[in-house]
Amino acid sequence: MKGLAPLFLGIFGTFAFSWVGLTVIPNWQIGHLNPQSDEEGTDIYPQPQSGMFERGARVYAANGCIYCHSQQVRADYAAADIDRKWGDRRSAPRDYIFDRPVFLGKMRMGQDLANIGARAPAEQASPAPAGAAAPAAPPSGGASPAASPAPQGGAAAAGSPAAKVTPPPSPAAQAGSPAPAASPATPGGSPPASPSSPAPKAPAAPAPKGPLVSPSASAMANASPAASPAGAAGAPWPVQTAGQPPMYSAAWHHVHLYSPRSINLDSNMPSYRFLYQKRRISDARSTDALQLTGSDAPREGWEIVPSFDAKCLVAYLMSLNQSHPLKDVRSASAPAAAGSPAPSPAPAK
Repeated sequence: MKGLAPLFLGIFGTFAFSWVGLTVIPNWQIGHLNPQSDEEGTDIYPQPQSGMFERGARVYAANGCIYCHSQQVRADYAAADIDRKWGDRRSAPRDYIFDRPVFLGKMRMGQDLANIGARAPAEQASPAPAGAAAPAAPPSGGASPAASPAPQGGAAAAGSPAAKVTPPPSPAAQAGSPAPAASPATPGGSPPASPSSPAPKAPAAPAPKGPLVSPSASAMANASPAASPAGAAGAPWPVQTAGQPPMYSAAWHHVHLYSPRSINLDSNMPSYRFLYQKRRISDARSTDALQLTGSDAPREGWEIVPSFDAKCLVAYLMSLNQSHPLKDVRSASAPAAAGSPAPSPAPAK
């Protein structure tokens, strides 16, 4: 009987110290954080989400996505999350002040989703048609199509028909690309003739006889999916698949949820086909219809459209973005990100 009081006090003290250390002190440290804003009060981060985003979070939790995906980029000294391009900086408590509950995740069978929205293409537009021609060379001897930059989202659609070899330009366009040290050429490819100026002694470098090929397009056309720029954007899962929408776009998310193995054959992600409806096409194909290929494509006269819960889930995934710089967190690639373009499915960092 004499030992009951010390035993009771020991049990009470254990729970009391645990509660203070795990609940009271963290809430005192980070429980009253406010959004970060600039001096003008215009750049505010984070901002609360509502509507479809809030419903999408409930769909995300109800379907067990938290058991395989996390939403926390760990620091570079603790893990290789930043090296996998899951984020430019570690996650901070301020990133979650409006999340109820916070989906930090239970394990990492799939990639981290803390910045899945930042990997979306800059323009939510359909990929360029397969027959789109490359821009012709300017008549004043400007850069040739081989040196022209790839269009926005082109790295994501590495396996799409739009990423194939560009068609050969016209002979005039081929001859309009002089050597780097040569004088400007006319559209015909010959130097400008003048009665008072003698003919040049050294002829300009001959134009290539074969078709001009875009380096980025040829590299993406010949590279394997694991070595493609899309696969280099982090872990080699998932990768861009031929005939699919640009990676991490809203249309791509719908295809990935409906048929994960159409994106990656080795994926162990379950298919969420119950979030989609198969219906007969009445007048015209719906703009929300999934771009499915192979055995997943419905038969002629039918289409697969997302339900409202599927749209909310994709809207929630597209809103996950912790790429905004924070004053109290150092960005791992701040110098490289300063001159980089808008976030794309396969950013070059």
